[in-house]
Amino acid sequence: MNMNAPRDVSYQGYLIESLKDPLEAAAYVEAVMELDDPTALLLALRQVAKAHGMAEVARRADVGEKTLFKALSAEGNPTLSTIHKVLHAVGLRLSVTPEHA
Repeated sequence: MNMNAPRDVSYQGYLIESLKDPLEAAAYVEAVMELDDPTALLLALRQVAKAHGMAEVARRADVGEKTLFKALSAEGNPTLSTIHKVLHAVGLRLSVTPEHA
């Protein structure tokens, strides 16, 4: 690790690289969902999409790039259909589990 690089830049690079792994991406999104913060969830989905290349995710999801950027922005309000398409495009799926196991 380059100790001269700003911490947030090196962390950002590490995060994006690690989110290419579906298991890491799933754990990351699931952990963020526990926060019950829609803005944080959009950021997490945006990070996962960036890891796979936004243009490629938009193509696989059959969503326009501008639409994808807007949907996953801090002010975004994506439909469930868009979320499903994005998750599918990066090799993930939405699931539901009992709140108290």
